[in-house]
Amino acid sequence: MTFSAVIVAAGSGTRAGPGQAKQWRPVAGKAVLRWSVEAFLAADAADIVIVTTEDGEKALTEVLAGLSGWRAARGGATRALSVQSGLAALAHRPENEPVLIHDAARPFLSGATIQGVLRALESADAALPALPVADTLKRAKPGADLLTMSREHLWRAQTPQAAQRKTLIDAHARWSGGEPTDDVQVVEAAGGRVAIAPGDPLLMKLTYPEDFAMAERLAGAARITRVGQGFDAHRWGPGEEVWLCGVAIKHDETLIGHSDADAGLHALTDAILGAIGEGDIGDHFPPTDPKWKGAASDQFLKHAAELVAAKGGAIINVDVTLICERPKIKPHRQAMRERLAEILGLPVDRVSVKATTTEKMGFTGRGEGLAASAVVAVETPA
Repeated sequence: MTFSAVIVAAGSGTRAGPGQAKQWRPVAGKAVLRWSVEAFLAADAADIVIVTTEDGEKALTEVLAGLSGWRAARGGATRALSVQSGLAALAHRPENEPVLIHDAARPFLSGATIQGVLRALESADAALPALPVADTLKRAKPGADLLTMSREHLWRAQTPQAAQRKTLIDAHARWSGGEPTDDVQVVEAAGGRVAIAPGDPLLMKLTYPEDFAMAERLAGAARITRVGQGFDAHRWGPGEEVWLCGVAIKHDETLIGHSDADAGLHALTDAILGAIGEGDIGDHFPPTDPKWKGAASDQFLKHAAELVAAKGGAIINVDVTLICERPKIKPHRQAMRERLAEILGLPVDRVSVKATTTEKMGFTGRGEGLAASAVVAVETPA
């Protein structure tokens, strides 16, 4: 089923303690907001609107580096106004298309939860994931005795909450009950029927400082680290510059290949593809295809990084070794690190570029060609 998503990320999150708003804080090395964007991308959302503040819009490029398929919209003074802003940003989508409204503060969104909500929506006007209340409930009023409350028929509401776009817009237009606590409430008040889909205990909302410590533990328990390696080599030929790790270096020869022959980027691309079991660079960009003749190899690396993100994964660090007698790599090494960090959306300290020679031995030692090897660590859902 085709659907769009609105992620509400305009809150200040003051209850989470001092520092950044909670949607920008890291959990397992990744911003809270990015977890949800990656989950919707992996579920093939047709459009993703992130509703945030003016400052948040400036942060999105860095927080979501390497990801595409999302847009930003300006949030309102309340959550309900932010949701309406997100719906307005989807005006180009069919009015009967389902829209999933999700809180950015719930990072551990799974594909199963998304599909469960969409299935529940097929027989209702709105749907939400929810968990039955398991704990005994107590009610305490100042100066009054403690009362035990019945938990029968009580549910803990989660997000994403879904309805057709027109249903949500009309329901918000008719709402007059003050600030609604969630999205299906306005549909319910407009006479719509709401269905419950299975919730997920991992889909906790990060509200207080201690929630982040719990999220770190949950993220570590639910994810695995994969390692991939890559190798590439190209021969030298007539030319005036060579591309290595995304940086052009003036040289009296160039590397010969179907694309720009950037052996460093090719080896790193293969390492990433190997870590996630997606074949090699030739499977995705065949050298027999004239489309890739002379192509810049950074697009190959970006593609591999996007495949990692689509699986809900993240690149932890990369290490590239260039093997050649000439040109000298050290003067360009920092520029290479910075370029790789830019392409992959990583801090520079997670990117290593090294160089070595073979002491005049072999084809690199004889100056016939250049080789590169790469190792990468990738974290993905278990």
